[in-house]
Amino acid sequence: MASLLQLERVVYLVHGDKKLRLPLSQLYFCRYCHELRSLECVSHEVDSHYCPSCLENMPSAEAKLKKNRCANCFDCPCCMHTLSTRATNIPAPLPDDPAKTTMKKAYYLACGFCRWTSRDVGMADKSVASGGWQEPENPHTQRINKLLEYYHQLAQREKIERDRKKLVRRRNYMPLAFSDKYGLGTRLQRQRSGAPIITLAGSTLKEAEDHKEIKIEPAQPLEEVEPLPEDYYTRALNLPEVTTLHQRLLQPDFQPISASQLYPKHKHLLIKRSLRCRKCEHNLSKPEFNPTSIKFKIQLVAVNYIPEVRILSIPNMRFMKESQVLLTLTNPVENLTHVTLLPCEEADPDNVHSTAKVILPSKEIVLAGKDAAAEYDELAEPQDFHDDPE
Repeated sequence: MASLLQLERVVYLVHGDKKLRLPLSQLYFCRYCHELRSLECVSHEVDSHYCPSCLENMPSAEAKLKKNRCANCFDCPCCMHTLSTRATNIPAPLPDDPAKTTMKKAYYLACGFCRWTSRDVGMADKSVASGGWQEPENPHTQRINKLLEYYHQLAQREKIERDRKKLVRRRNYMPLAFSDKYGLGTRLQRQRSGAPIITLAGSTLKEAEDHKEIKIEPAQPLEEVEPLPEDYYTRALNLPEVTTLHQRLLQPDFQPISASQLYPKHKHLLIKRSLRCRKCEHNLSKPEFNPTSIKFKIQLVAVNYIPEVRILSIPNMRFMKESQVLLTLTNPVENLTHVTLLPCEEADPDNVHSTAKVILPSKEIVLAGKDAAAEYDELAEPQDFHDDPE
């Protein structure tokens, strides 16, 4: 964070799986490895799923079953904002006397941003505010489910085959002494005589082979294509009634062409994730489990541990003349921090095309500890700390 709006002005080198240069505000500091970590150097773990609208917490198994969508909240199909339930009164005939009417409360979905409502696509109003809404059915649902079952069976078969190869490889290189010592001889003889082999997945290979094989019919091309309407090229085009590419991609199962075919979609769930150092496996960031809380149990951001470097002033550079660039270093911790400025490494890709020679201070710089109380005390005197190495 070199300045408020110019984060890329000062970048820090991260020695992870690959060398990266990122702003300090995008880095983490591992207190156990004493190294900087970026989002590519850590392991991402999902802690919980929740809806950003109703803040309902959902277990991972239930979120997977609901395809990572909330059952109660909907997104506007036009502008993708959250839809709200509106109540209105509509006339309804009396059950005793159909000639007379009475006012009945009805509920519908409405967008407060683009004014889209569920009545625009002909969705019927509901008599209660809670519960599910009418959703269009995909005519290809049965075919898609059949394909999913088929490829799930293929994946399971490949996994069993890999487990079988691992088991055979281990058995070939297993010394006989170990087999007799640990009582594995009788088990190996039982497996050679035709007993089922237990795989790592928990099921036997014989049971997997006995499963009913799922067969799918290959897709058949159509010889005749439905012709276009006669006025397709001559009728006037009303652009507000045509859906955009983004609106179609948000509903890949239907890809509506007209705005009258846009139906609300269930809102996507968000996750709370933890970050773990890959080297020492300690947590660098861990949020609280409650979706309504924005606090963290662990948050080792580099801004709170690494001195921040800012470029105070850059003079006008001139050819073959020495210029002085002023830097400021801020210590975020309460202890003294020793800083040594080093030149770039040889063959550094960011220093290949450099046309200037940088002369750095030869001695280390000592930064005073942060005084948290002085920030709130207006009468506090400034610290008289000598940080000049000369």
